[in-house]
Amino acid sequence: MKIGFNLLLWTINVEDRHLPIIEDLKKTGYDGVEVPVFGGDAAQFQALGRRLSDMGLERTAVSALTSTDVNPLVPDPAIRAKAVDFMKGVLDGCAALGASRVVGPMHSVLGHFSGSGATEDERKRCVEFHHQVGDHAKSVGVIVNLEALNRFECYFANTMADLQAHVERVNHPFIRGMYDTFHVNIEEKDPIGAIARHAKAIDHVHISENDRGTPGRGHIDFAAVFKALKGIQYDGWLTIEAFGRGLVELAAATKVWRDFFPDPKQVYQEGFTVIRDGWAKA
Repeated sequence: MKIGFNLLLWTINVEDRHLPIIEDLKKTGYDGVEVPVFGGDAAQFQALGRRLSDMGLERTAVSALTSTDVNPLVPDPAIRAKAVDFMKGVLDGCAALGASRVVGPMHSVLGHFSGSGATEDERKRCVEFHHQVGDHAKSVGVIVNLEALNRFECYFANTMADLQAHVERVNHPFIRGMYDTFHVNIEEKDPIGAIARHAKAIDHVHISENDRGTPGRGHIDFAAVFKALKGIQYDGWLTIEAFGRGLVELAAATKVWRDFFPDPKQVYQEGFTVIRDGWAKA
């Protein structure tokens, strides 16, 4: 098991000014960081990757489809082609960074709704999209871990059952699923039982409290989560994902209107202890 921290708490574009924070994450004990990748310059990601290697940190990446200009579900083939190109750019950035995988809701546009659930045509288009994305992911050696989001953030994949059905339909070795404790807390009738039921779709894990604040200060039963993950022999990343109000655009997307913690240090210091000690006891 490896413990990671998602840098979206501070930024969507990691710069030199964030390095002291990352250095403190390393001192705290983290094995790696999850870096936002939404396109960008390969040289910038290569430089960041070297700095992280020098610190002894591994990295995963996080991304999302944030504009209707890159919606893979629509009938317009030109827009679907732009979605593929966008994801190819993300994957190239991840490869330059040295990230082993990119995680997130890369199946539909974040916060965009059609007014109903996913149609069969949309599901077919998304399968085609992920076949193309998966082939590029394979060529650059970066796994894509798709994330089910709660119904207030997307409509394509809300439950682990939705996610597993899509991943199995795509049937590509570089297109996989993941589990997020925040979203399953909303959408699953049995969030812990969903781990065993959908083990095939769990190739990455986000540790996120019910209010997206400090792990261990809410009502998510992390002891049960860790026990269930050990029960399916999960031994991958446990990456903390928390959100604050520092980034206006991200706060709007994640519906963060108040502070959930007094200081980010509380999130990553207490969160690390929750994972380290909880995993050992599970």
